[in-house]
Amino acid sequence: MMIARDNTKLIVCIVYVATMFMVAMDANVLNVALPAIGHDMGTAPSATGTINVGYMVSLAIMLTVAGWLGDRFGTKKIFVLALIVFTTSSVLCGLTADLGTLTLFRIIQGASGGLLTPVAMTILFRTFPPAERTKLSRYLVFPIAIAPALGPIIGGYCVDYLTWRWVFYVNLPIGIVAVLFAYFYLQDYKGQHTGRMDWTGFLLAALGIGGLVYALNSGFSAGWSNVSIIAALIIGAASTTALIVYELRVSSPMLQLRLLQERLFRTMMLISACTAAGLLGMLYVFPLLYQDALGASAFDSGLTTFPEALGLMIASQVVARSYHRFGPRLVITCGLISAAIGYGLLCSVTADTSPWLIRGLLLWCGFCLGHVVSSVQFAIFANIPPASMGGAAALFTVQNRLSSGIGLTLLVCILGALGAAGTGGEAASEPTALGAYHAALLSAAVLLLIACGLAQRIRKADVERTMKPRTKPVDESGAVGAAAGAGVAVQAKRTSP
Repeated sequence: MMIARDNTKLIVCIVYVATMFMVAMDANVLNVALPAIGHDMGTAPSATGTINVGYMVSLAIMLTVAGWLGDRFGTKKIFVLALIVFTTSSVLCGLTADLGTLTLFRIIQGASGGLLTPVAMTILFRTFPPAERTKLSRYLVFPIAIAPALGPIIGGYCVDYLTWRWVFYVNLPIGIVAVLFAYFYLQDYKGQHTGRMDWTGFLLAALGIGGLVYALNSGFSAGWSNVSIIAALIIGAASTTALIVYELRVSSPMLQLRLLQERLFRTMMLISACTAAGLLGMLYVFPLLYQDALGASAFDSGLTTFPEALGLMIASQVVARSYHRFGPRLVITCGLISAAIGYGLLCSVTADTSPWLIRGLLLWCGFCLGHVVSSVQFAIFANIPPASMGGAAALFTVQNRLSSGIGLTLLVCILGALGAAGTGGEAASEPTALGAYHAALLSAAVLLLIACGLAQRIRKADVERTMKPRTKPVDESGAVGAAAGAGVAVQAKRTSP
C-alpha cells in the first residue's frame, strides 16, 4: 500500500507512541492490582510479586537480542510478531485462573515487550534523519511521561469498579490498532551483514542482566541478605563482566559494545543513565515521603506527583526551539541544574506546605528534565549509521533499564540505612524519617549533577547534524542573498521525497 512519505512518518509516530505507551503502562499498572489478584486466587500477597519479577526479567533478557533479530529477520516482521504476542499474552493473563499460569503468560508478555522497545526505537530513528529528530519531541516524551502516571490510576479504577482482569484487557484495543497500522504501513528493513546468532553472548546476557534485574527488583521485599538475592547479584555481576569481555573480542557480537567508541553516543549514554536514575529515584522517594513522613493519603500523593508528568509534556512542546537556539550542551546543563535545585526545594516540604506549591515544584522538575530527556534522544544516535541503529537502540534500552534499577536500589539503601519506615523496616520517628527521605532526595540531585558534569563533554562538532542551519542576513550587494538562496535550494533537494 503506497502512501505519501509525510504520512508514513506520521504513522510511524502513531505506532511508536501506541506501542511504547502500552509497554510503559504495563510495567506499573499491575502494582495496585496485586492484592486483589492474591485474594482472588487464594494466594498470599507476597507471592504475587513473582508476576512482576518474571515480567521484568524476561523483558530485560530479550532486550539484548532485539537488535540482532530485527536486523536478521526484518524490523517490521519482528515488531509485528512481538506486538501480536504481547497483546495476545496480555489477554491470556486476564483469562487465567491460577497464579502459575498467570506468571507464565506474564513472562511471555515481558519477553515480547523486550523486543518491542528497541525495535520500535530503531524504526523511528531510521525513519527520521538526524536533522528532523527534534520534531519527535512531542511523540518521544508522551509515553514516557503519561503512561507511568496513568498506570496506577487505570489499575486502581479497574480493581475498584471492574475487576483486576481488565488491567490486562485494556491492552487489547491499543494492540489491535497498532498491529493493523504496523502491518499495512510500516516499511521493513534488514541488515546487510548480521552474522550468526551469538548464543554464547545471549547466555551470558541472560545470566548477567537477568540476574541483576531479578536482584534489583526482588531485593526490597526478599531482603538483601537473602541467599537467592546474593547469588543473583554474584552471578549477574560475574556474567555481565564476562559478557563485556567476550562481546569485545568476537567479530559479530550480539551487543555492539564497540559503538561506545563513538564519543557522542558514549557521552549521551552516561548522561541518560544518571538522569534516569535520578528521575525515577525521585518519583519513588517523594511519594513515600509525602505519605509516610507527612501523613498524606495515597490518592493525594498521586494527584500531587502527577504534575511532574505534565511538566515533561509541556517541555516536549518547546524543547525543539531551545535545542536549536542554544544547543544540547547548554539545554541539558541548565535543565539538570534547575531540576537539582528543585529536588533541594522539595526537601523543605512539610505537612503545612501548600499542595499547590509542591505540585508547582514537581511541574518545574518535570519541565526541566523533559528538556534533558528529549535533548539526549535527539542527539544520541546522530552519528550512528543506519546499519548499526538496531544495536545502538538495544544498548540504549538495556542501559536505561539497568540504570533505573541501580538508581532506585541506591536510594532505597539510603532510606533503609537511615531508618525510613516506608522501606519495610521498623517505624521511625518523624524527624528521622524526614531526614532519611531528604538524604535520598539529595542523593538523587547528586546523580543529576553528575550527569551535568558529563554534559560538559558534548562538543558542538558532534551534534551539528541535529541542528538547523542558521540563515545569514542579506547584505546590500545581494551576494549573501544569492548564497542563501542557493543554500535553500540545496536543503530543499536534500529533504524532498
